[in-house]
Amino acid sequence: MAITVQNYIKLANFYNEMAKVLSAICVEKGGIALENYVGRFFAADVLEYIVEYGNRLKKSGEGITKEVAGAMDLFEKQFEKVKSLVTPNQKPIHEMTLEEFEKIMNI
Repeated sequence: MAITVQNYIKLANFYNEMAKVLSAICVEKGGIALENYVGRFFAADVLEYIVEYGNRLKKSGEGITKEVAGAMDLFEKQFEKVKSLVTPNQKPIHEMTLEEFEKIMNI
């Protein structure tokens, strides 16, 4: 995937939609807190990926608007809160191959 502002926006939109679905699942499962839902680990991994993608986008010098820069800052702040939930490994998830990810997750 080419590192572009458009792709970053797609990732951000995906995360926002996923957060809505996770909240709906928690409600359907009896109103459990999101902090107690097992899907929070996947959400943390996705957030880690988005933050790293944003960092690489900043380094690329791509034209980033104020709105996108604001979203990047917001995602970074959110990630700091859930950093301890990301998939534990020696290599960050955004650098893994699919095979490495499947092995870590026992898929």
